[in-house]
Amino acid sequence: MTANAQSGSSSSPSPYYLKGSRLNVRLNGMIGWLARHGVSLMGSAELSVRGRKNGQMQRIPVNPHTYGDAQYIVSARGHSQWVRNMRVAGTGELRVGRKVRTFTATEVPDSEKLPILRGYLEKWGWEVNQYFQGITAKSTDEELTAAAPDHPVFLITVEK
Repeated sequence: MTANAQSGSSSSPSPYYLKGSRLNVRLNGMIGWLARHGVSLMGSAELSVRGRKNGQMQRIPVNPHTYGDAQYIVSARGHSQWVRNMRVAGTGELRVGRKVRTFTATEVPDSEKLPILRGYLEKWGWEVNQYFQGITAKSTDEELTAAAPDHPVFLITVEK
């Protein structure tokens, strides 16, 4: 895999984004298919978010993470297309089978991500450590804080 930086401005540094390999894309497709059909692997769900350019719903499997009394979605690969779409849409859906949870999303500031990222890596590190460039749940607070800008986190509030 290679890191593909993407940015709308050539004068500012490109935000971190690690594009998936063909195998990753196929596996994500299978995990998303399973979630759509009611099979959640360790809590995974399919995220749907409206595209910021074409208005079409984009679907991708995610690992919703509970920390404290709140639920979050972390982008392990960085500033991906779903992240950019979520910033514009501010809302989305999580699906496992017929159960669909509509939510609003609020991006978490880098300064508040430390405990969320550490907990996420404790639970999902086996799957996502490769995208965190050597950062793990056992990394120091300073190392995790330094990695925070590369991994967008959204607080999700499920609509009742």
